[in-house]
Amino acid sequence: MRPFAIPALILVLPVLAQAPAQTLVEKPVVKIVTNYGAMTVELDPTAAPKTVANFLRYVKEGHYKGTIFHRVIDGFMIQGGGMDEAFKDKPAHAGVVNETASALAAGLHNTRGTLALARTEDPNSGADQFYINLVDNSASLDASGYCPFGRVIAGMEVADAIAKVRTGFHHGMPNVPDYPVRIKSVQVVMPAK
Repeated sequence: MRPFAIPALILVLPVLAQAPAQTLVEKPVVKIVTNYGAMTVELDPTAAPKTVANFLRYVKEGHYKGTIFHRVIDGFMIQGGGMDEAFKDKPAHAGVVNETASALAAGLHNTRGTLALARTEDPNSGADQFYINLVDNSASLDASGYCPFGRVIAGMEVADAIAKVRTGFHHGMPNVPDYPVRIKSVQVVMPAK
C-alpha cells in the first residue's frame, strides 16, 4: 500500500474570480414620424444619460406630437420639437445639465446623422428642442458645447428631404419652412414600451 493513497477521486473545481458585474446599458430606439416620412434614432445613454432621460421623458409624455421642424438650414441641420404649427412654444421642463464633455469623451460628435439637444446661449438650457445634423458640424458645434445624444440609424433620407424644403422669414425668424414640416409622433420602439 502506498502511504499517500487517495481513497476516492475528488473533483476540484477552480474558484473563478468574480469579475465586477458590468451593466450593459440598453440603447433605446425611437421612431420620429413626420409628414415627410419616418426616421429611426438610436439614443446613447452611456454618452449622455441625463440628456437621453430628458428626451425620453418628453417622448413618453407625448410632447412631440403636433410639433414642427421650425428651423431648416440645408447643409447644416434641421431643428424642431418645441413649437406647434402656430409657432407657440409647448410647455417644457427645466433645462438639463450640459453633457457635451461626456458625449465627446464617449466618441459621439455632431457629425452627419446625429441627434443633439438645441439650447440658448446658456449651456444648461437644453430642454425639448432637438436637431439632426445634416453634415459633419463637429468643428463648430462640439467646441460650442452642443450635446449629441443619439444617431439616425434609418431614414436619413427623410432628414435630407426636409432639408430641401423652401424656407423664408416667418414669425420673426429666418430659415422657417414655408409649409409646416410636422412631427406626427415620436415613440420608443426598442426596448418595447
